[in-house]
Amino acid sequence: MTTALYRRYRPESFAELIGQSQVTDPLRSALRADRVNHAYLFSGPRGCGKTTSARILARCLNCKEGPTDTPCGKCDSCIELSRGGPGSLDVVEIDAASHNGVDDARDLRERAIFAPARDRYKIFILDEAHMVTPQGFNALLKIVEEPPEHVKFIFATTEPEKVIGTIRSRTHHYPFRLVPPGELLEYLGTVLEAEGFSAEAGVMPLVVRASGGSVRDALSLLDQLIAGSDTKEVAYQRAVNLLGFTHDELMSEVIDAFAEIDAAKAFSAVDKVIQSGQDARRFLEDLLERIRDLMLVSSLGNDAKAILRGIGPEQFDILTIQANRFGLSDLTAAAEATSKALSDTSAASNPRLQLELLCARVLAPVSQRSIAAIHQEPVALVAAPTASPAKTPVTPAKTATSATPATKEAKTEAVKKVAPAEEESPEPEAKSVITAPKQPVVPAQDITTATVKSAWPMILETLAKQSRSAWAVAFTTKVIDFKDEVLTLLFQSQNDVDAFKSSQGAAEVLRQVIREQLGVVVKYRAKVAEAPVKPESKNTVEPTAPEEFTTEEELEAQDAPVEVIQASEPEAEQAGEFVLREVLGAKPIKGEPN
Repeated sequence: MTTALYRRYRPESFAELIGQSQVTDPLRSALRADRVNHAYLFSGPRGCGKTTSARILARCLNCKEGPTDTPCGKCDSCIELSRGGPGSLDVVEIDAASHNGVDDARDLRERAIFAPARDRYKIFILDEAHMVTPQGFNALLKIVEEPPEHVKFIFATTEPEKVIGTIRSRTHHYPFRLVPPGELLEYLGTVLEAEGFSAEAGVMPLVVRASGGSVRDALSLLDQLIAGSDTKEVAYQRAVNLLGFTHDELMSEVIDAFAEIDAAKAFSAVDKVIQSGQDARRFLEDLLERIRDLMLVSSLGNDAKAILRGIGPEQFDILTIQANRFGLSDLTAAAEATSKALSDTSAASNPRLQLELLCARVLAPVSQRSIAAIHQEPVALVAAPTASPAKTPVTPAKTATSATPATKEAKTEAVKKVAPAEEESPEPEAKSVITAPKQPVVPAQDITTATVKSAWPMILETLAKQSRSAWAVAFTTKVIDFKDEVLTLLFQSQNDVDAFKSSQGAAEVLRQVIREQLGVVVKYRAKVAEAPVKPESKNTVEPTAPEEFTTEEELEAQDAPVEVIQASEPEAEQAGEFVLREVLGAKPIKGEPN
């Protein structure tokens, strides 16, 4: 019968302890200077060397040549406290998880009074000290505060905050940490070589990752792999199956599917994961780890080898090829989607559904994900004109029938006053212009105002499918004019314009729909038709922009800058008739003259 690896390779001196220099260095200095405290508190994660360090400290204190920072290993005390030693009468290890009451504390206090049987100190090591009850700690408080000269206390715990403050304040506290992957990987390679075994590429990084930085866990896993190996070489396939990780080939299949936007391959890989009985959460953890590796390779190139320790040359070449098929932004988006799926899987009753939803998020068509990119693009701002629209003589329209000539003349006059045509207006002076970068879009020479008006119902229908909130803002608008990629829209009120600008990117969603339908990236000009306060006033209101468009810095902060141009005020009767006809779709009915 063999002894477990973590027992056979337990360190016997501070020099053999790996990854805990923040503890071993000050302790060795204190031992060399003979400034040893009467009580110590060792805290940290499980399997990182707390109890082992307590035994090493006991050897250093009771060594025949001590106190020393390096035990001789030859005296009776050192031999008794070695790996296979029987233990010493003067070094008492107590499991505080099962000896945590007041009676146990009183018994320890009575035993501490007696002098050591042979060695220099009587040392009490309390493992799992956080399990001691407050009453038990209070019973120990007096002797911990003022112990006899020959007594030393060493408390070891994973939860130092549960040790009462009166005890904790009377100890020297040394926090232990998880061992870094690089040091642990090197240490496991030494142990494997000492055992006369070797491992295929990729096996040792899996052991390090599964251990989580705990040396004891890593040695236990390595011992299990060695025991289950048919040969003197630990196979990668067996390690993957035993440790529960996702096989590298399956992981590469998923990554390739994401790169090729191949839904069939991605969903097939998900089916393989489920059919093999693998834990969905572990698969997501492995996928997130792989995406992280690809991000490092994409960002650092060959310099990523210094971070991705334990990965062979062939595996690194595969990572390089896969990373070159993605952009860093794509990898970041995939990592965020995987992280979200990982958190959702914890409470999900159907893990397969979460994996398939992840594939759907990552494989979403570019057309469905491009809105976020458009939000980041600067947009040209169409400035308001500084002069009032020129008044044009009204010519009544010629018709075959003369039943309602006055009505048609009034309509024409109202339209010209509320929404003057571009060719009748003076050239506007731009307050400030933010020029958008050139984009390869379809030329808009053949797109006219009539084209946009005829396509407007289809545009609104598509907009409703993509964003109900954007549709709710845009469906009341009317297309007035389209010229030089500038779309002029008529709004019923200033509030509608504000909602168009701020309602969760309604302007950008509409711009994207127009781009898909007509192949042109439009800029907006907004006009507001408002009834005048004083019907007799016919003065033209000078168009003004909202206050938030007065500075260039604030202009750049807007996602979709929209310049608001107030329409000139028509007469009361004409304005009311225009709103009823153009906005609400009503038909005016003229009564017969008396």
